[in-house]
Amino acid sequence: MDVRTGKKPKVLCLDLAETDYSEALELQRKLVCARVNGALCYDVFLFLQHPPVFTLGRRGGREFIKVSEGLLKRAAISVVATNRGGSITYHGPGQVVMYTVIDLETSGIEVVELVGLLEEVMIRTATVSGVKAGRDSRNRGVWVGSKKLGSVGLAVECGVTCHGIAFNVDVDLAPFSWINPCGLTGVGMTSLSVEIGNLVGVEQVLPALKANVEPCFSVSLMPVALKDISSLILSSSLGSSGHLYSTRRV
Repeated sequence: MDVRTGKKPKVLCLDLAETDYSEALELQRKLVCARVNGALCYDVFLFLQHPPVFTLGRRGGREFIKVSEGLLKRAAISVVATNRGGSITYHGPGQVVMYTVIDLETSGIEVVELVGLLEEVMIRTATVSGVKAGRDSRNRGVWVGSKKLGSVGLAVECGVTCHGIAFNVDVDLAPFSWINPCGLTGVGMTSLSVEIGNLVGVEQVLPALKANVEPCFSVSLMPVALKDISSLILSSSLGSSGHLYSTRRV
């Protein structure tokens, strides 16, 4: 909260349609660059889903794929290397992905604290659906018993973060069995729908997840369309008065 005004700082809230992973990665790269060079004075939270894809972290993870290349091709699941932390994971429809482009200096948030906040958002969202989730010492993220419900993966460039969380709502869990998720053996994955015992959709869960972002991060989400991002970057670079936690120092 801004101690001068008593108001919660605003962050941009960008809702995307189902988006190819590589396209979303490029968008994050552009937003990070704009945040680093001061052309964008807002932090950004992106909400989306991906078509089926296995993504590799900085620790790699291709060695944890347990099925043949032929099966991956027949299933139309690509494998994409990325700059986030961690190892291999799966994204697909029915999984809420939230990416966070945050300037750590102006927000006053440390990386470890950010991971905890992202976990807390998922824990609270699970609670709204009647699912008791928590943390586990084996791996960061959110768990229900011995099964993982949501994952966290981040990258930091020049003090600005990208990537974020993947929260399983009604995603097909079968592809997770084709890998060792996060490089862990003997770990099962779960979803809200499985834990509830009834089908629940992303459109039902997303409002609760957004509602939990605001108190956890002490911010106010400001909806923005993708087509308006470029103009916001331009207006920011021309001296817009809008800012997140404080004006970026140059």
